[in-house]
Amino acid sequence: MKKKIISFPHMGNYYIPIKYLLTKLTNCDIMLSPPITKKTLELGSKYSPDFVCIPFKYNLGNYIESLENGANILMQCGGGCRYGYYAEVQQQILKGLGYNFEFYSLTENDKLAAISMYRMFKKINKKLSIVKFLYYTILTLKMISYMDKIDIYIRANIGFEEEEKSFENLLKEMHKDLESTKGFIHLRKTYIKYNKLFRKIKLNKPSNCLKIGIIGELYTCMEPFSNYFLEKNLAKMNVEISRRTNVTYLVIKKRFNTKKILRECGNYCKYTIGADGTDNVSEARMLAKKGYDGLIHTKPFGCTPEIGAMSILQKVSKKEKIPILYFTFDSHTSEEGIKTRLEAFYDMIKMRRENNE
Repeated sequence: MKKKIISFPHMGNYYIPIKYLLTKLTNCDIMLSPPITKKTLELGSKYSPDFVCIPFKYNLGNYIESLENGANILMQCGGGCRYGYYAEVQQQILKGLGYNFEFYSLTENDKLAAISMYRMFKKINKKLSIVKFLYYTILTLKMISYMDKIDIYIRANIGFEEEEKSFENLLKEMHKDLESTKGFIHLRKTYIKYNKLFRKIKLNKPSNCLKIGIIGELYTCMEPFSNYFLEKNLAKMNVEISRRTNVTYLVIKKRFNTKKILRECGNYCKYTIGADGTDNVSEARMLAKKGYDGLIHTKPFGCTPEIGAMSILQKVSKKEKIPILYFTFDSHTSEEGIKTRLEAFYDMIKMRRENNE
């Protein structure tokens, strides 16, 4: 019998908990997709419809590279917009290219639900019990929650570390320890340990530092390669960064706070826009009230919910007096163009702060 090898697309550092979950719930080998490069995007773009959004192309490129390396089971998780149709379309494209594989989606009817996930994993691992499934699913969600909490602190402070790469090196250590998590108690101890270590890193952070919030479509917010390492470039400018969009927010907090998010939009939104649009209007307004110096909005080319949100965000920008820089990413985006616009935006908000003072 042919050995089963599972692979899945990249999205930031979330490959760590996903790999952990798949290792515990299946009896298969887990293969990480190769790190995303220009080759990944080129492969995905070559076989994708011309006007499909860029996360589709990155995912498809990830799949092709994994299949070429021997993977024979592919997994996908998506929903909220056209992302919910990725699985079926990508499966047809890959079958058309002659690849032989099984394809599974973690979502059913565009939603992430425990019962549908259990049924899916049961198809792969016939011996999987509901108790084991629930235990490791909850443990993985807790791991993601701890990772996101650490990331929030890192974003706010990495631009002010006294010793270069202090945060980056410690984060790699933490990720390595998370891979060997033995249970809830061990996971909690790991989090407490690294939470203390991160806060011991020496900073040279002024009390009135520039603050920039990142909002936008989830993939281009959370996958560094897709936004040309936006957060890393901002950190080099000694900026405090805020980004609400992460897996904890999308899977847990957002689900139970739809009405609250709409209330936070004030008079800007009467109804939900769809996908991440309403969240971004809400976050833009909240960050403006907190005194942030500027916002950066990211989206793939042709992202309908974000296009709808942009006209509202312009009103937020004008009324709340907060500048917003818009980035639209596709397979032809110029890295130098991104850096030039980012530097100009930084200079502008810095001069604006100095004039206000």
